[in-house]
Amino acid sequence: MRGRGVTIARMTSPQPAESRTQGRSGQTATLAEIAREAGVSAPTVSKVLNGRADVAPATRSRVEGLLRAHGYRRRRAEASRSPLIDLVFHELESAWAMEVIRGVENVARDAGLSVVLSESAGRLTPGRTWADQVAARRPHGVILVLSGLDESGRALLTSRSIPFVVMDPAGDPGTDVPSIGATNWQGGLAATRHLVELGHTRIGAITGPSRMMCSRARVDGYRAALETAGLPVDPQLITTGDFHHEAGYRQGLALLRREDRPTAVFAGNDLQALGLYEAARELGLRIPEDLSVVGFDDLPIARWVGPPLTTVRQPLTEMAEAAARLVLDLGKGAEAPAATRVELATSLVVRSSTAAPAGR
Repeated sequence: MRGRGVTIARMTSPQPAESRTQGRSGQTATLAEIAREAGVSAPTVSKVLNGRADVAPATRSRVEGLLRAHGYRRRRAEASRSPLIDLVFHELESAWAMEVIRGVENVARDAGLSVVLSESAGRLTPGRTWADQVAARRPHGVILVLSGLDESGRALLTSRSIPFVVMDPAGDPGTDVPSIGATNWQGGLAATRHLVELGHTRIGAITGPSRMMCSRARVDGYRAALETAGLPVDPQLITTGDFHHEAGYRQGLALLRREDRPTAVFAGNDLQALGLYEAARELGLRIPEDLSVVGFDDLPIARWVGPPLTTVRQPLTEMAEAAARLVLDLGKGAEAPAATRVELATSLVVRSSTAAPAGR
């Protein structure tokens, strides 16, 4: 499927690539030496390097292990690349993803490249099939969004000289992996401080998945704002969602049905905030008269809902553009940035979903 220079990658067997890489490239072993050690031919090692499907799994595993053990890395001049950037999401179903795609496509278009989209079906680490297909495509680079790579995936891309960058990594990507993110802690702090300054003292939170760094940072900012203001952090007012509408609705109902319900809620993202809107409507609560709501992301829909949503703007398009520029620079031989974690600033956007609590 194509559109605006974007291709959706299907999980199919990789197509044959060029046949071999020759010569010593500064590695501790040549392809011929690795082939002898693996007990296979040099063309077989080349097939593994090129992601060819016609290699027995046991042979592939043995050769990959030796490539990792020897720290094999193809010379950039030898690693002929397809005019592509691989962009992989753990989920691909929201306006959030479209903002990221737009940013990567902006940079790819200027560079004369297309974008291949992959989804890892909710897994935070793409599987081996995906890694093999990337090796076969030989893109200019790979951007992983809210995701990461295991050690074998990293070794596979490194041995093919395919640079990769993680955008908003789910976990700690490691000190040697370049990543682009946003100031999530500062955003959670700003959102909650805004509610405190309006006079709210019982402020709930609907977080994202606890396994995601961005989610943990946002709720830590929420806690810091309450503690700084001298307000108690009530664990009963903190609920865990999954960054989808349904979680905002479900957890919103749980919070708002409490006898001592909060007068304001910080939702971990805009989608959960919109689910919370529905929960409030169902319970007959008005926003912002009875309940103030703050989201996170500033998706385009945030300004069009009723009432328009106060939210923390996460510069998604700019983050994606920065990730794409970085992965292309790395592909040209540039050194990884000294600070492997680059964070772009968030900012509070105040609209009509927040007000002082009733009676003030």
